[in-house]
Amino acid sequence: MSIMTDFQSLGLSKTLLKAVEDEGYTTPTPVQQQSIPPLLDGRDVLGVAQTGTGKTAAFALPVLQIMERRKTQGKRYIRALILSPTRELAAQIDERFDAYSKNMDIRHRVIFGGVKQNPQVRDLNKGLDILVATPGRLLDLIGQGFIDLSNVEFFVLDEADRMLDMGFIRDIEKVLKLLPKKRQNLLFSATMPKSIAKLAGSFLNNAVMVDVSPKEMTVDRIEQKIMFLRKADKRRLLVKLIKEQKVERGIVFTRTKHGANRLVKQLGQSNLSAAAIHGNKSQGARTRALAGFKDGSIPILVATDIASRGIDVEGITHVFNYDLPNEPESYVHRIGRTARAGSEGSALKSMIVMASA
Repeated sequence: MSIMTDFQSLGLSKTLLKAVEDEGYTTPTPVQQQSIPPLLDGRDVLGVAQTGTGKTAAFALPVLQIMERRKTQGKRYIRALILSPTRELAAQIDERFDAYSKNMDIRHRVIFGGVKQNPQVRDLNKGLDILVATPGRLLDLIGQGFIDLSNVEFFVLDEADRMLDMGFIRDIEKVLKLLPKKRQNLLFSATMPKSIAKLAGSFLNNAVMVDVSPKEMTVDRIEQKIMFLRKADKRRLLVKLIKEQKVERGIVFTRTKHGANRLVKQLGQSNLSAAAIHGNKSQGARTRALAGFKDGSIPILVATDIASRGIDVEGITHVFNYDLPNEPESYVHRIGRTARAGSEGSALKSMIVMASA
């Protein structure tokens, strides 16, 4: 089967098939195979899938096709709203829309906090078809009268479990109240606890369930080591492990933002190039850190759990739990982030837990 026929069988248009081919996609991933046809048919979809499964294309391609099919005349208005928990994830989703819609007359924009709002407002005033946003900045600009959601035809809630972890449930409820009753919905979550099922039930209509969560937990595939040591020895051991194992691309998880900053400074004193990524960093600093991590100039990324949600980088070989997370789910997420959602060809060699008394 050729590239085209594989994606063609999902009902995608020639323009999008060309975009898919240009991106080097060969065969649709399971989440794409199961989500694209019902979405093109106008159905709501409830998806259980981790980052790295190709879920952005699973909703972006049908959204673009439906928009192309139902072109509007005159001023553009927001027809699709995609809500994402972190700036990095929102930016990555917007990049995908950019890649898939390059041969289409579609205008899209990403908005998030931590940067000046004026350029975002200017783009909003020009008129948009697709808006990717984090909840805080979205509600802020709605409150100032810059955003009108009354024409939204397609609503996507991505990484819903992390949205709830981050305390965005009230914000989501506020956004839902501003959307028109008649619209198509999609919710994606890496896990499906009761709270997510309840949220999904509140706005999805007769949804098609798509579950591509790994049948065996990602954790089972990774070599895990636990090291018990005195708190005072942790940094010294971390430096030793990074140097001995010649870590080319590794993530170190800390519990606090302050701890992440301190550790980056300390690693630097041991001649190890590292950068921190967390909520207090400016958007520019976070973007630079991720870019350096991707191109290999910064081999070590020190991250908090919430910030790590924006890291979707291939080829991570080591994960160090410098601090243990507060809840078991976060531990699984730490591996899920880095093992590329359990793909067989994962580069992740080891997950090291540094437990101190």
